[in-house]
Amino acid sequence: MERSELAHILGASPGRPRARAERVVVISEWESSAFKRALAEAVAADAMVALANPDWMSQERAQFDRLVQMTPTPWDTEHGWLLIPTGGSSGKTKLARHDQSTLAAAVRGFCAHFNHGEVNAMGVLPLYHVGGLMGWLRCVYTGGTHIDVDWTGLMEGGGPKVDLESPVTSLVPTQLVRLLRMEAGRDWLRQFDQILIGGGPAWQTLRREARELGIRLAPSYGMTESAAVVAALRADEFLAGANGVGTLLPHVKVTVGETGGIELEGASLFHGYWPDAVIDGRWPTGDWGSYDDAGRLHIGGRVDALIISGGEKIDPVEVETVWRESSEMSQVAVVGVPDDDWGQRVVACYPAGQDLFDETAVRQAMAGRLARFKQPKNFVMIAPWPENAMGKVNRAELKKLAMKRLASAGN
Repeated sequence: MERSELAHILGASPGRPRARAERVVVISEWESSAFKRALAEAVAADAMVALANPDWMSQERAQFDRLVQMTPTPWDTEHGWLLIPTGGSSGKTKLARHDQSTLAAAVRGFCAHFNHGEVNAMGVLPLYHVGGLMGWLRCVYTGGTHIDVDWTGLMEGGGPKVDLESPVTSLVPTQLVRLLRMEAGRDWLRQFDQILIGGGPAWQTLRREARELGIRLAPSYGMTESAAVVAALRADEFLAGANGVGTLLPHVKVTVGETGGIELEGASLFHGYWPDAVIDGRWPTGDWGSYDDAGRLHIGGRVDALIISGGEKIDPVEVETVWRESSEMSQVAVVGVPDDDWGQRVVACYPAGQDLFDETAVRQAMAGRLARFKQPKNFVMIAPWPENAMGKVNRAELKKLAMKRLASAGN
């Protein structure tokens, strides 16, 4: 597919004059219809297109603006012209370069994996995020129907009736938790054929609750750099008790190295970070994981989030999972902070306003399930809680805030 063909199926105005090549079109729209119109016209123009989060504050927007103003070498508006922001767990904004070919490959892989000829979806995630963007583009590329859903209205019990064939939606774990707490939310979720759940690990108690309620989850693994999903459980597999994030989509190859590091290659892989970084062959994701005997991928967490305390390696996701399963708290995070004796100290963080937090009960639960070296030395309340619109915590910022709180308390 050529770029002009994508512009056509997005609904761009015919005969629109091409823009000058040195122009970068920035799209920063909360409202879905405005975003879609702006992207269609920008794709039709001979320009780079950069997506921006309209919720960014001054520091984040300044960082984005500095990136956009950089000039790549060589300048190419046919390959890698779509700049999608990503911050991962570091909080430092990067712009991943995609185009019509990487997006189309991701859609083809999705359709083959889930056996969809036409994708029909309800969109809850924001379109400037790769999860929301690809949810819409799967419908656009396949001639399906995409219906935008207002999250605030959904939380107020106003979720629209899902009158689509084999409907799909995408959520992050935080959204799923909130919907499962409401009867209207549970009823809305039961209407879907596949509910992709990504943006972070869905802990076992959350999966178990969804299974018991008959919610057709499709736990998945993907990232901005891969144009979203590269592995996913199908809902029938999930309901039958399968774990992990499923088998690979056919358009990608995921290699797990000897130390567990995950490397990705395939047709949907981005062209590199703006302005000049180029991806050639395999790309190290920064995650680590493993395959089970059924060929399903299991994600352990971020390599750079691994905590080494007293020479012992500690996966913060494991500690967070035990914490969540021993309390009713969903927003928790574990980080390693510098420690003179241990190298790093395990610190457990939670946002202000968590009335359900009982430190004594959590410590007792952890003592029964985790080795002593994995148990947090400190529990720290953090305000404000540093997360993005998708509910993904900024671990780098969280670590800074935790260190500040511990220092002020003399710890």
